[in-house]
Amino acid sequence: MATPRWIETGAGPRGLVFLHGVSGGAKGAVSILPAITPPGWRGLAWDMPGYGASAPIDPVDFDGYAAAVVELLDAAGLDRAVLVGHSMGGMIALQTVARFPARVSGLVLACCTPAFGAPAGPLQQAFLARRIGPLDEGATMRDIAVDLIPTMVGPDADPEVLHAAVDVMADIPPDSYRAAMRALVRFDQRASLASIDVPALVVAGLHDQVSQPQVVRRMADMIPERRFVALDAGHLAPFEVPEAFAAQVQRYLADHIPVT
Repeated sequence: MATPRWIETGAGPRGLVFLHGVSGGAKGAVSILPAITPPGWRGLAWDMPGYGASAPIDPVDFDGYAAAVVELLDAAGLDRAVLVGHSMGGMIALQTVARFPARVSGLVLACCTPAFGAPAGPLQQAFLARRIGPLDEGATMRDIAVDLIPTMVGPDADPEVLHAAVDVMADIPPDSYRAAMRALVRFDQRASLASIDVPALVVAGLHDQVSQPQVVRRMADMIPERRFVALDAGHLAPFEVPEAFAAQVQRYLADHIPVT
């Protein structure tokens, strides 16, 4: 497996890794990464396999994504890291802590759920049809982004946030996006939540119509050591309200991740 590529900020013995969502990429984390990375920490933000500068994996599934997180940690010289996952990135974080618990020192799960449901179910198939069907009809990734991104933010989102998110999504290779979406509907880590033995910060967006806050709250309630917070934002909460999100992450790190 080729090591995923990443961007980096800060320096220190402790590391955190920002894992973006299915419509994201490392370049979308350029501003939020230094904001969530305290002094004395290294902050990394990856391009997940098939995105940006990272080579694709085969097969494309959550076991492969979790293994890629470990490849990144190895390449960066980090024995353990706090995983800060947004949307699909939160799902990858859950898969990683389930498969490789010794490599994860903490979790920040933002606007994500622990499962997508039955992959062959009508709701899931309708979801895939909405998200990747336009590609089959000749739409570009930018076309999809222009239609999709405005539905993912809260009512007070800065237009610049929308523009930046559209630009990031427009650069995703269509085949990688298709593969990620098909993996997404097969994800299920509900059974592992009660076994998570690291502290977790679980963040919901009050206006999130993708990962609805009540569903995110139920996920949080299953994790033994967790703090739940709901921010006044939509599904792109880390980017819509970056100061509030960063403050919650930094507080969590100060309170729950010991100095080693």
